[in-house]
Amino acid sequence: MEGIRDPMTAAVQERPGRVSSFLKLVAIEHSVFALPFAYLSALTAMQLDGGRARWFDLLLITVAMVGARTFAMAANRILDRRIDARNPRTANRELVTGAVSVRTAWTGAAVALVVFLAAAALLNPLCLALAPLAVVPLVVYPYGKRFTNWPHAILAVAQAVGPVGAWLAVTGTLAGSGPAWLLGVAVGLWIGGFDLIYACQDSEVDRQIGVHSVPARYGRRFALHASTVAHVVTFALFIWFGAWVGFGWLWWIGLALTAVAFTYQHLVVSPTDLSKVNRAFFTANGFVGIALFVLALLDLVVRLGLRP
Repeated sequence: MEGIRDPMTAAVQERPGRVSSFLKLVAIEHSVFALPFAYLSALTAMQLDGGRARWFDLLLITVAMVGARTFAMAANRILDRRIDARNPRTANRELVTGAVSVRTAWTGAAVALVVFLAAAALLNPLCLALAPLAVVPLVVYPYGKRFTNWPHAILAVAQAVGPVGAWLAVTGTLAGSGPAWLLGVAVGLWIGGFDLIYACQDSEVDRQIGVHSVPARYGRRFALHASTVAHVVTFALFIWFGAWVGFGWLWWIGLALTAVAFTYQHLVVSPTDLSKVNRAFFTANGFVGIALFVLALLDLVVRLGLRP
């Protein structure tokens, strides 16, 4: 009858809206920051272990990384929804406005967690055994801003897991995994460093509502200096990693571009001018991940003989 919608049809029509809103909630596109370094770690391990790319392993690593990150972002948004509602910058997030229900967000988080654990199980027994440990910092991070002025360090630990996990996914053993741990520390410092920049936007509001962060406790200037130090150390660790695994001139070109991107993001942001934070956060850091990965991949293929 006209004017009456079939319930099944209505559900089909509404589902894409819920899915797209959930994906927006977890900012699925930001996977670009961590994924390239997981691939870099995995492909380096493959090159050292026979020199042949294993595409199914790379697919499972992708699924695991996206699943873990989606779970982490959903849990973060759920646990922070009342804080977000009190911050003008975040008051339009989907859980605050009701575009995504808490139930839907928890369902999405649970599905993402199951996907992550399933991918880890398909990779190898070591990955499955260590997967719960990888989840711990993902859950602790949203609470960090409630009890420590350095929640960025918890985020750094969570991000450091990616390259290590990708290496173990390929090798199935902790033996010889030193380069992965080095790369993991570099990635953790890199992301923790630009989280310090990003958190400067909320320093005043955080102080008012009792949220802990480096900018809120020590000021923007200190936070930006700490971010600079983190990125200088990151760059040194990238150099060490490249030398350790034997990368050639293409890797060093990538590092030169990375130095430019790091310098740019620290020049365009100041304690008194945060108008370009998003440009520093998204553009510069997305460029770092993609540029380093592409040039490292070319080096692996051209010079070191990685085969498809």
